[in-house]
Amino acid sequence: MNIPDKKAFVATLNMPYCGAKNGERVFGFDRWVARTFLHAIGDPEVRIILWDGVNVADMAPAAAVGMVIHDRGTLLRLLANPLLNFGDDYCAGRIEIEGDLVRFMETVYRSMTCTTRFKRTSDPDAYRRHQPNLNSLSGSRCNIHHHYDIGNDFYRLWLDTEMLYTCAYFPDQHASLETAQVAKMDLVSRKLRLQPGQTVVEAGCGWGAQARHMARHYGVTVKAYNISHEQIVYARQRARAEGLEGQVEYIEDDYRVIKGKYDAFVSVGMLEHVGPDHYQELGAVINRTLTEQGIGLIHTIGQNCARPMSPWFLKRMFPGSYPPTIREMMTIFEPWEFTIVDVENLRLHYGKTCENWLDRFEQNLDRVREMFGDAFIRAWRLYLSGCVANFTIGSLQLFQVVFSRPGNNRIPWTREYCTPSAEIPDGNL
Repeated sequence: MNIPDKKAFVATLNMPYCGAKNGERVFGFDRWVARTFLHAIGDPEVRIILWDGVNVADMAPAAAVGMVIHDRGTLLRLLANPLLNFGDDYCAGRIEIEGDLVRFMETVYRSMTCTTRFKRTSDPDAYRRHQPNLNSLSGSRCNIHHHYDIGNDFYRLWLDTEMLYTCAYFPDQHASLETAQVAKMDLVSRKLRLQPGQTVVEAGCGWGAQARHMARHYGVTVKAYNISHEQIVYARQRARAEGLEGQVEYIEDDYRVIKGKYDAFVSVGMLEHVGPDHYQELGAVINRTLTEQGIGLIHTIGQNCARPMSPWFLKRMFPGSYPPTIREMMTIFEPWEFTIVDVENLRLHYGKTCENWLDRFEQNLDRVREMFGDAFIRAWRLYLSGCVANFTIGSLQLFQVVFSRPGNNRIPWTREYCTPSAEIPDGNL
C-alpha cells in the first residue's frame, strides 16, 4: 500500500481522537488509515464507520451500503491484505455490513477494477497465486474434500431437489430453480446430440443428476467419475432407488484414470478444479476416450482475462480452484486438434442461480447454525453473495464449450438443437 508524504502522515497522528467504543479510542491516525484503505480500493460509494460510530468516508455520507469496523487491529489488517483479511474478519464478526451484502460487494468490486492494484489485466501466473494446494492426484482429493464432503444434509437445505451445484439454465425469468436445473441438464444433453444406445463418460459428476438425466431421458449408458466420497455415495443410492443401476455407473476416482471409448465426453463444473497445469493432461484423457464421431462438452466458470482468485476464497472455500479464460481452455483442445463446435456464455444464468441458492440458504439459517455455528453462516453468506456479485458485474463468466474431432461431419447444421423442445421434463422428477 502506498504511503503519502511523511508530513501529511504525521499530521494525522496529531489529530484529536473522536470518542471511544469498547474502551478503544479512535485517533486521527485511525481515520487516516480508513481513508487510505478506501482510496486503495478505488474510493467506492460506501460508508466506513469506525468503532466510535462516526462515518469516515467523506465522499459517501449517504451511500446505500456501509462497513462497520469494530477495532483498530481489524482496520490495520484490512489495509495490509484486504483480499484475505476482509473475509476472515467479517466471518469473525469484527466487520459488519450495513445494507445489502450483495450490493456492497458489487460496489466494491466495480471500484477495485478501476485501481492500478486490482485492475483487470491478464496475469500469466494467475493460477499459482494464493494457492495453498495445487491439483496433483493427492492434492485434488484434499481440495475436493474440503468443500464437497462437509455433509449432504447441508447441501440438501439449499440446492434443488436433484442436488445440482452448477449453473442452471432459466427458460424464462420466472422459472423455478428446479425447472431451470432440469433445463440445464437437457441443454447439455441436446448439445451432445445424444441417441439411445450411445455411451457417455462424465468427468466430475457431483451428486450424479446429469448422468441419471441422460440415462433416463436419452437412453444412453453413462460412466461417471468423481473423487468426492459423500457425493458418490449419494449418487449410487439415487441410481439404485430410481432403477438406473444398469445404465449408470458411479466411479469414485480421478478423471485422469478414465478408460474405455465413448460416444460423448461431458464435464459440468469440474474444470474449475483442474488447473491450467493439467489441461493438456485432461485433453489427453479426452483424446484417448472419445470415438472418431464423438462429441464433447465442457461447462465451466471462466473469466475474460487471467486473474487469480482471492486468497480468502482459495484458503477458506475452494482450495485449488481457478476459472480459466477461453484462451487457457484451448490448451485442452489444440494439441489434439479438437474442433470447437459451439461456445455459449450463461453468465447471467449463473448469477440468477446463485441468487436462488443464497435465498434458500438464508431461509435455513437455524438449521445451518445447529450444524456449524455463526462463523460458518457468515462465511457461506459471504461466498454466495460474492458469487452473485461477480457474475452480475461480469468478473466471472460461465462457458459451455462443445467440441469434436476435426473430421466429424455429424455436427449440427444450425443451432436449432439449442431451442428447448416441448418434451423437456418439468423439474418434478
